[in-house]
Amino acid sequence: MIRYPAFDPPEYINWQADTQVAEQFSRTIDERPERRDLIKQLSAAQLIALYEGLLRNRLHDIALKRWVKQGVISKAWLGTGEEAATIGPVHALNRQPFNDAGPTDFVAPMIRNAGACHEMGMPLADMLRGYLGTADSPTRGRDLHIGAFHHNVLTPISHVGDVMAVTNGIALAFKLRRQPRVAMTWIGDGSTKAGVFHESMTLAAVERLPIIVIIQDNKVALGTRLDQHHRGNFADWPDAYGVDGFTFDGNHVLDAYAAVKLAAEGCRQGRGPYLLVAKTFRMGGHATHDEREARATLDAQLFEFWGKRDPVGLFENYLIEGAIDLLSGKRGRRNQSLRERNAQALQETEQRVVAEIEQAEKAALESRAQRLLQGESAAFGVYAETSTVLENSAANPAA
Repeated sequence: MIRYPAFDPPEYINWQADTQVAEQFSRTIDERPERRDLIKQLSAAQLIALYEGLLRNRLHDIALKRWVKQGVISKAWLGTGEEAATIGPVHALNRQPFNDAGPTDFVAPMIRNAGACHEMGMPLADMLRGYLGTADSPTRGRDLHIGAFHHNVLTPISHVGDVMAVTNGIALAFKLRRQPRVAMTWIGDGSTKAGVFHESMTLAAVERLPIIVIIQDNKVALGTRLDQHHRGNFADWPDAYGVDGFTFDGNHVLDAYAAVKLAAEGCRQGRGPYLLVAKTFRMGGHATHDEREARATLDAQLFEFWGKRDPVGLFENYLIEGAIDLLSGKRGRRNQSLRERNAQALQETEQRVVAEIEQAEKAALESRAQRLLQGESAAFGVYAETSTVLENSAANPAA
């Protein structure tokens, strides 16, 4: 993929696949037969869709970072380096309509899991409008935490542990209605210390709710290192709650996909909940305003180690070097001709996503110029007759 020196972490600017890391990426696929079998079933179109999702996630964040540098917005919360822990899991869910009422499964992302929004069908322009606080943004300019219920995306909040309880409620509704649907949420390693997380996990376990909880172990909570707030191994936590669970490589989009695919199937069979652990790392600060602080807080070796494990670069290298012809969808012999064809397919994919991002930026900036939030809208949805709210919601699904 194209690298952006003004916006990418320094470890990504001249990124080249490290031979040993690339070999481990391939070995990871074969280490667990049940995951390997699911990965081998992926078609060329599905593999490209995963790559496209990673790119869309990365370029969405780069667009926000560009806006910060240009003074369009003051700061942004980015998931650079963690994209695979979002994109793989979302693609493992059923995103097809359920009784014509929206996607089957439901996601409750944190702000850094923005990739969940666009991979569940939210327009990128709407996501960017959220940061600009326009009247036509999904939250009508009230908050930059973005979601849309009609896309089955729960709008996150700053109190990230609290989202667990809400996601439990959604999963409970699926169970009571006997619907084969799954709710999935993410929580940071630091937020697992919130009491609501443990209460929610206990309830989910006792009620056997169809919920997948992903602990995003990225080694830092705001500016607090993991060793300053955590003892033990997250891999032991499923046993503590009496639920099934396992870890996966949070920088390996295929491992993430397969792990969640297995968990989702288990949930639909009544074996939920599942507590998964994504091993990953945030290649930046808590937000764009403290990236220098993050470099001072965390060991430089962490950035070097995880910088070699760029989830976009590793997957791109895997696809180029693979035996599947991404243009024809057929298996072929690994040779220079196949590498060139696959590189061409990925380049064309990137061009589409770049154009998509540019169009979304243009549309969002036009909204800022023409559809700024009006003061009289402050009471909308707070004090209103139910019929009025329903009428307005029908007229404007983004409300």
